[in-house]
Amino acid sequence: MIEVELPDGSKLEMEENSTVEDVAYKIGEGLGNDTKAGKINGKLVAKEETVSDGDKIHIVTPSSEEYLEVLRHSAAHVFAQALKRIHPEAKLTIGPSTDEGFYYDVADVELEQEDLREIEEEMEKIIEEDLEIEQEFVSRDEAEKFFEDNLYKRQILEEEAGGTDKVSFYEQGEFKDLCKGPHVDSTGEIGGFKLLNIAGAYWRGDEENEMLTRVYGTAFADESDLEEFLELREEAQKRDHRKIGKEMNLFSIPEVTGPGLPLYHPNGQTVISELRGFVDNMNKDQGYDFVETPHLFRTELWKESGHYENYRDDMFLLEVGDEEYGLKPMNCPGHATIFKQQSWSYKDLPVRYAENGKVYRKEQRGELSGLSRVWSFTIDDAHLFVRPDQIKQEILQIMENIEKVLETFNMEAEYFLATRPDKSVGSDEIWNESEDALREVLEELDLEYGVEEGDGAFYGPKIDVAFEDALGREWDGPTVQLDFNMPERFDLTYTGENNEDQRPVMIHRALYGSYERFMMVLIEQFEGSFPTWLAPEQVRILPVSDDSLEYAREVREKLDGFRVEVEDRSWTVGKKIQNAHDEKVPYMLIVGDDEEENRTVSVRDRFENEESDVPIEEFGTHLAEEVADKRLEPDFIE
Repeated sequence: MIEVELPDGSKLEMEENSTVEDVAYKIGEGLGNDTKAGKINGKLVAKEETVSDGDKIHIVTPSSEEYLEVLRHSAAHVFAQALKRIHPEAKLTIGPSTDEGFYYDVADVELEQEDLREIEEEMEKIIEEDLEIEQEFVSRDEAEKFFEDNLYKRQILEEEAGGTDKVSFYEQGEFKDLCKGPHVDSTGEIGGFKLLNIAGAYWRGDEENEMLTRVYGTAFADESDLEEFLELREEAQKRDHRKIGKEMNLFSIPEVTGPGLPLYHPNGQTVISELRGFVDNMNKDQGYDFVETPHLFRTELWKESGHYENYRDDMFLLEVGDEEYGLKPMNCPGHATIFKQQSWSYKDLPVRYAENGKVYRKEQRGELSGLSRVWSFTIDDAHLFVRPDQIKQEILQIMENIEKVLETFNMEAEYFLATRPDKSVGSDEIWNESEDALREVLEELDLEYGVEEGDGAFYGPKIDVAFEDALGREWDGPTVQLDFNMPERFDLTYTGENNEDQRPVMIHRALYGSYERFMMVLIEQFEGSFPTWLAPEQVRILPVSDDSLEYAREVREKLDGFRVEVEDRSWTVGKKIQNAHDEKVPYMLIVGDDEEENRTVSVRDRFENEESDVPIEEFGTHLAEEVADKRLEPDFIE
């Protein structure tokens, strides 16, 4: 007999070689009948998977959060079956589920967007056939023979099946594919699906390999859920930061400059500068000192910090003479080196260094996407060197700053405690102490948080904060990381009260995460209609005719200190208003003979509210208050 642990912590005795499904039936017949899959020690597995002594077991049913992942994996198989019916020559590779649906990478077949409808029709037939989806195990020899004309599947067999004698397949009707599962019981369980788009993807994400065709899709148990998803997706496409970024002339990523290397245009850099000023002012108020480190370091520094060992595959490395250098993937080793250049007393701590530091990380080309995933980005970085007795207070202050960022941009957030990853440095004692310190802060602040097992940095655990945007999507944002390891590796010390060398604790923190990711979130959150304090152009003055141009320029001078432009093209007032509205300018000031005579302006905001005969000084006073208060919307006209 063996013993397994259930989600409530209770223990259940089972016979050896029992499966997840057996566990479910032991709990109750109804649960057994509803079981679609399971989780063993946090890993999603087929219900036929054998459990072992001490395993933590979670049963997956149609009401479980994980069920959608199982169903979408099955939908990927339905797509593959439909494709093979239409294009028998197609070579299948991998088809996993994703957060939004699934994809399948295929070779030896040319597909265009218009081909998706035919495949969808065949998928509908397969779902109507309600084919049973059954797992079977075959010998390696049989598997290799089955895929004798598919080098991709043979490579998967070699890499993932290892030396096992039996290999897992799933079969539905005439279709059979190499797969560990899990899957739903039959194709008829898929209630609603949609093939979304086609893209290119390198085999195994390696640019040296062949380019495959990737087909994205989504699936749900219910058609109404699919409709809701498609509506949200349409709204997301309207808000796509790449589209709006081009329309508003914010940034570009030209092919000629290289992938994942964004260029900020004047409009985009204006937004970035305002964001930078916001956090820089917070840093100044709280005693941070500003430092600057180069983009490039000798790899000896990265070896000392541990990055070379744990992060080398994600670094850009180059030879300079007989020496190897690396573009910095993080700012922390530079800050630790600055701290080491002088002697410190316990009275000097905490020491807080801040830098808007550019870093470089070598993501796979296929994973790059607009500003959300790039090679080059800037972190609003800070590193604090503190005594152990100062840890809690400093982290509480950082969390307060994060809350201020969230409130300023009216964002919801979720909090996560990320624990020790497999690749890490430092002792168990140090890691346990670090994780406990962060957990204590989260609980003192009464914040609900999830635990992301194994998702910490290689040098320490962290609190991750995920932004939730206007569409309910989550994006990585601020982070607070506690690090007992890097001070050890760099031999950082301060003189304690007892005149002996003591080891400081290092805290890594970012309030936005990266400017690029945060910029992307803001563009999509506000759909390009930035709050007035962030807007590249805050006010546009629209003279009704060329005769009013001189007065328009006079008004602009009175609003000195704000970002104000005069529309001097010989257009109709209606066209000028429409153009300013399309370019999402918060305020338009319309001036003509009457306004010039009365020394006033007519104010119109981007919501089409209007107010006539407004003294220039009155509008200027309000504008200054609106910008200083960082209000989310133009509110001169209530």
